[in-house]
Amino acid sequence: MTTTEIFSAALIEAHRTGARADAADLPVPSHAEALEIQRRVQDSIGPVSGFKVAARPEGPPVVAPIPAGRTVASGARIEVADQLGIELEIGFELIAPLSGDPMERPQDHFRPRIVLELVDTRLTGADDAPMKKFADMQINAGLVVGPVLDGWDGSDFGQIPAFLRCGDVQVIAGPVTVPGGSALSNLKLFLDHVGDHCGGLQPGQIVITGSLSGIDYFPGGTEVRGSIEGFGEVTCHLG
Repeated sequence: MTTTEIFSAALIEAHRTGARADAADLPVPSHAEALEIQRRVQDSIGPVSGFKVAARPEGPPVVAPIPAGRTVASGARIEVADQLGIELEIGFELIAPLSGDPMERPQDHFRPRIVLELVDTRLTGADDAPMKKFADMQINAGLVVGPVLDGWDGSDFGQIPAFLRCGDVQVIAGPVTVPGGSALSNLKLFLDHVGDHCGGLQPGQIVITGSLSGIDYFPGGTEVRGSIEGFGEVTCHLG
C-alpha cells in the first residue's frame, strides 16, 4: 500500500470509531500526499462547509477542509470526548461565485463572520510531524459560526479588540493581531492555492484566517463566549 492509502485508511477508521490512530505507525506524507489524504478522508465524511488556511515559511500554505457535519451555529452544545481546542477567528463567507480578481473588491464576494474553530486530532504522538498534522485536516474538529459584520466596506483586519472566555479562563480581553497581521492577506493566500481541493471554494462556505487567541484545550462542561469588536458574540457549550 502507498503512504496515501495507509494514512487515509487510518484516519477514516479514526473518524468512524472515535479512537485515535497511532501516528508512529504511519509514514510521513509529502505535502501533495497530505492533500490527497485530506481529499479521501473528506469524501468519507461528507460535504465541506469551509476551509482553514495558514502560511508555511518553508513552502505552500496549509489548506484544510472543514466538515459541514461538524459546523454549527452559535449557541450550540458540542459533545466532547475528553477535551477540545478553542480558537477565536475571523472568517470570510463566500456570498457570490468567484470571478475576476475577488480581492479588488472583496466586499462583493465575501462577508466577514466571527467564528470559533474547534480543534482535535485523530492521531496520537504527531506533534513533531507537521505533515501528519496537515494530513489530519490540520487538526480541525469543526466550526461554530457567529454573526456577520454588517456594512463591511472591504477594509482589512489587522489588530482588533477581542474577548474570549472559556469557563473560568479569560483567554483574551483586548487588542489582538490576526496571524501575519492581515486577514485579507490570509484570504488571498488561500485563494491563490486552493484550486479545486475538496471541491474548491463554493458560495456559502467560510474561509477562516487564523487564531486570534492561540490555542487552549478545555473539557466538557465548559461554557465558551467570544466576541470581536463590531461583529458581536459567538458562544458554545462543550458538553
